[in-house]
Amino acid sequence: MTGRPATLVVVVGTGTEVGKTWVSARLLRAWRARGLAVAARKPAQSFAPGDATTDADVLGAASGEDPRAVCLPQRWYPAPMAPPMAADALGRVPPALADLLGELAWPRPAPDVGLVETAGGARSPQADDGDAVDLVAALGPDRVVLVADAGLGTINGVRLSVGALAAGTSAPVSVVLNRFDAADGLHERNRDWLARRCALDVTAVGAEGAGVSPPGAPALDVLAARLARPGGGG
Repeated sequence: MTGRPATLVVVVGTGTEVGKTWVSARLLRAWRARGLAVAARKPAQSFAPGDATTDADVLGAASGEDPRAVCLPQRWYPAPMAPPMAADALGRVPPALADLLGELAWPRPAPDVGLVETAGGARSPQADDGDAVDLVAALGPDRVVLVADAGLGTINGVRLSVGALAAGTSAPVSVVLNRFDAADGLHERNRDWLARRCALDVTAVGAEGAGVSPPGAPALDVLAARLARPGGGG
């Protein structure tokens, strides 16, 4: 990894399709709106053949970068499975963790905030010899954002993911409950349990980014402001 942003944030999910890229893009836009220089990186990405838009495209549009800088072309895998598995299925050499770290380069001068988005969930393979937890540990971020669905099963997924991450990093973890519906009693109970019983930093985000922290403010804008403080402090 060459260079380092003033604040480094890694976005991880409890699983696939929980909205990591959507949350990441919203955070990037919020930082840019505050006048901060940002950069986004996706060490490796896999997608279905024929997909018109990849995660790197979405992140690049939000950060103002070329998608091929967000994720290097050799790490684009058109097969919908974990990146090293996709590479193998395509007859390509799966990357090692050291390969992904060595390829991770930040702009100069260093951005105020750098965001790295992993693939899949916390224990999903990112390389032939490492998962997202291993990647986070190697990156040594200032803050980790864990994205989870707000519905049934999320308490288990969040607690398992937070526990796994804690084994590799001491960085504070902010949980984003995505697709949160304040009218859904289960969603409310899940948020309350994670915040009160598990003492986690939880941000609830509706489909349009609305939230309740504080009332009336876009929840991810509030979270972005906290994450962008020196050292990612809460």
